[in-house]
Amino acid sequence: MEERWLSVDEICEYLGVSRDTAYMWLSKKGLPRQKVGDLWKFKVEVMDGWVRGGGAVEEPTAEPNNNG
Repeated sequence: MEERWLSVDEICEYLGVSRDTAYMWLSKKGLPRQKVGDLWKFKVEVMDGWVRGGGAVEEPTAEPNNNG
């Protein structure tokens, strides 16, 4: 049987992230998804590949320069 599509809440639980993080990834990091009607839907196998490929890596923030 083919794996079912997950909702935003289900994929957040699967990845262990908040809805805010998921929506930020949707808008800024190209989180792989499919629009079904008015809803975003996700496949676990695609999410796993996206995370392993570095899609969820946080960009380093600039450290303040304390050299004067």
